Amino acid sequence: MTVALSLVQTAYIIAGVLFLLALAGLSRHESAKTGNVAGMAGMVIAIVATIAEGVSRADRGALATLGLIIAAMLIGAAIGTWRAVTIRMTGMPQLIALFHSFVGLAAVLVGYNSFLDAQSGGENVAHLIEVFAGVLIGAYTFTGSLVAWGKLSGRMRSKPLMLPGRNRINLIAFVIDIGLGVWFVLAPGLLPLILMTVIGLALGWHMVASIGGGDMPVVVSMLNSYSGWAAAAAGFMLGNDLLIITGALVGSSGAILSYIMCTAMNRSFVSVILGGFGEGTPSGDGADKDYGEVHETSPAEVASLLESAKRVVITPGYGMAVAQAQYPVADLTQKLRDRGVDVRFGIHPVAGRLPGHMNVLLAEAKVPYDIVDEMDEINDEFPDVDVVLVIGANDTVNPAALEEPDSPIAGMPVLQVWQAGTVIVFKRSMNPGYAGVQNPLFFRDNTKMLFGDAKQRVQDIIAAL
Repeated sequence: MTVALSLVQTAYIIAGVLFLLALAGLSRHESAKTGNVAGMAGMVIAIVATIAEGVSRADRGALATLGLIIAAMLIGAAIGTWRAVTIRMTGMPQLIALFHSFVGLAAVLVGYNSFLDAQSGGENVAHLIEVFAGVLIGAYTFTGSLVAWGKLSGRMRSKPLMLPGRNRINLIAFVIDIGLGVWFVLAPGLLPLILMTVIGLALGWHMVASIGGGDMPVVVSMLNSYSGWAAAAAGFMLGNDLLIITGALVGSSGAILSYIMCTAMNRSFVSVILGGFGEGTPSGDGADKDYGEVHETSPAEVASLLESAKRVVITPGYGMAVAQAQYPVADLTQKLRDRGVDVRFGIHPVAGRLPGHMNVLLAEAKVPYDIVDEMDEINDEFPDVDVVLVIGANDTVNPAALEEPDSPIAGMPVLQVWQAGTVIVFKRSMNPGYAGVQNPLFFRDNTKMLFGDAKQRVQDIIAAL
């Protein structure tokens, strides 16, 4: 048995190294596939090693333990395969938010099981703190992720829940939870644990419900971090070193990504942690403002503009994902480049509803990595650009963020596409973006609106060319 456990620990080390290699690979487009393969290989090793450890530690009923593990794996694999086959790229943000909720729920259940299982042998303070932390973080992550899933999927209103004194409510709830944690450590029992769990569930729901839909990409990233810390806490409770490593990797990388995104959106990282994202920013509603009349155009006119252009920049958004327009966009890009046109892509850090959403879509359509630029790389070049194609983007190209101090998105860095010679906006209708804010870009003299399905309109432009 000692040899078997030694082999398990060795497998955990190998899996941990592969997870690190996976993160390193995912840092660049060119190595992303290799990173994914490393992560999958590490997970296979981890699963096999965990099963071996569970069976070897079973004092009795090893066969029954193995059967239960395999049954759970088969059920999970069936559900995962079904979702992988049926989900569209546009549904990935809410699916990931839902996955985070599962991790949170698992941490809560592991916490309760670990506490009940250890009662017969006596409790120690360290283990009680682990249970408290795991259950609290898990409860918060569970309901918070469900709210994020509801907002991203349209099952809940994207506007923030603005209860009177909401920050005071959050603070009081958190202080009560800490008090219950002290009670739980000094006098272990189910009552303080249950009360703490209920308040933690309510706190997670209220904090994320108080955040607007336009800020959900950063919230999902932060919830990803919380799910990692919940997994790490579960690892401590279970005595599983690999789960601790994996949770710490997910938790820290999610926190770093959230910080980067907050910086890109000119938002406070601390306010995200406290559930008050957007707190202190203006609360005006720009959805009903009258900016004048829009100027419509046609695919033939756009094709004519592109034929005479020397520099073209394409700025995609969530609408491109909805229309599945990335393939004709890639085709249009290649045709223009074959004609000698300098075509580049400008990607906002939170374009779409998930970090890296647009990059994945463009890579899927075989758009060359070297012509895809981040916002900071492309913003200074717009004055020298002849034509900008805004395909399904809205809030990320909204000049109100820089020009209207009373706008709900005031202060958020955006792609300054209006500085180009001509801006063509692909849009189904004049409805405001996900943040619920009207875009004055659509009414500018150098902007022309091309209404309709983005995929069909791009194909019409290709035909006209």
